[in-house]
Amino acid sequence: MTDRVPASGTVHWVGAGLSTGSGLAALCDRAAEVRLWHRTEERAAAALDTLGLAGRVAPRAYTPSGLAAELAPGDVVVSMLPAPGHPGLLAACVRGGAHFACSSYVSDELVAQVPGAARAGLVVLTEAGLDPGIDHLFAHSLTGRARVAIGASTPGTSYSLTSWCGGVPAVPDDFRYRFSWAPAGVLNALRAPARYLQDGAETTAGRPWEATRRLVVDGETFEAYPNRDSVPFVEQYGLPSAWRPRDFVRGTLRLDGWLRAWDAVFDELKGGDDARIAALAAELAAAHPTTEADRDRVVLAVSLDVRAPQGRTWSGRYLLDLVGDARESAMARCVSRPLALGVRHILDGSLPPGLNRAAENAARSERWLGELAEEGLDFTLRVDQRE
Repeated sequence: MTDRVPASGTVHWVGAGLSTGSGLAALCDRAAEVRLWHRTEERAAAALDTLGLAGRVAPRAYTPSGLAAELAPGDVVVSMLPAPGHPGLLAACVRGGAHFACSSYVSDELVAQVPGAARAGLVVLTEAGLDPGIDHLFAHSLTGRARVAIGASTPGTSYSLTSWCGGVPAVPDDFRYRFSWAPAGVLNALRAPARYLQDGAETTAGRPWEATRRLVVDGETFEAYPNRDSVPFVEQYGLPSAWRPRDFVRGTLRLDGWLRAWDAVFDELKGGDDARIAALAAELAAAHPTTEADRDRVVLAVSLDVRAPQGRTWSGRYLLDLVGDARESAMARCVSRPLALGVRHILDGSLPPGLNRAAENAARSERWLGELAEEGLDFTLRVDQRE
């Protein structure tokens, strides 16, 4: 393996949108220097004032050429740009000998650049936010615990794994939703088919919201629907091949009543072209603005239920349920904290060159969850076993 480029200690955090929170502050205690790149230097400075980081982080006006001019070998670039902006930043990192981190899913465009980054001794960290990120940590942890309890090669074993995550209003409104990321991204995610396992068979929902189900979490009723392609995560989570999947679905959680409140939006999604959906996103952003008085809530519920022969069962459930406050939204905390933790592990040299996700196995997941808990990210684990 190519030797890893030693981290320089300088972190470039690119973008200061809704998901930039206390993770940036946490890096100030571990990095030699942190720079925040935003649309203008003035807007970067204003964001730092809001975060209480004026004087601790250097504001910068982001342009690709401006960032490239300041990159030095071993620096770490954190992309908080929308997903289409990641490949360009990674390319700049490879040219400049810098490591790369983001909270988004691995894309084909990123994967295409990983071999070059690995040959250069650079770390590419992805899926290190909330969803994807903490959800993966929970799932790997549950899988590892179940493997030990039941036995990975026990024949006749079956399982169900569900992972539901949502950002919702802390105080329910008529729209039953609060935009915690770009409205265009929310709408386009709903336009993408969802593939998952149900009753042991692959199932595809062309319109994910039409597969919405009632979901009770800790005594509270929500609505939940599948999103993206869940099937590849069976292998990624390390579920034993000897076990038979009953259900396996990763999806989105919404407040009870969301499906009814969004009827008009769904009608538009059924027939609208790209231009109309872009216009609709702008209309929804104007009609449902986020104000400083609003408080958001993040709920992430991951469950694994395993049935073995002779009536043996094992079940584990992680629940994260946080409400934002005046200092920081729940979404910003849940995305930026694990991302910052991943950056710290780039800085300390514990991540290898090439492609990394926050959760690669159960052992790493347990370590990272322990570190997040020590930093005050609250979640609970409940395990039940019957022999």
